[in-house]
Amino acid sequence: MAMQCKKCDGKLEVNRSCGRVRMRCSSCRHEYQIHEVADQLDSETEAILERYTCLIYD
Repeated sequence: MAMQCKKCDGKLEVNRSCGRVRMRCSSCRHEYQIHEVADQLDSETEAILERYTCLIYD
């Protein structure tokens, strides 16, 4: 099951920009820091995040 936005139940996707990695809803475009949705991490998303050497929490 795909990760879902807490605001609208849209699908969360990994979004990398300017030295940061966030999860962004494909529907409402709300962004979450990784730790805010860590309880939802699935194996597909974990595999994507493993490619980054560090995650920056703003």
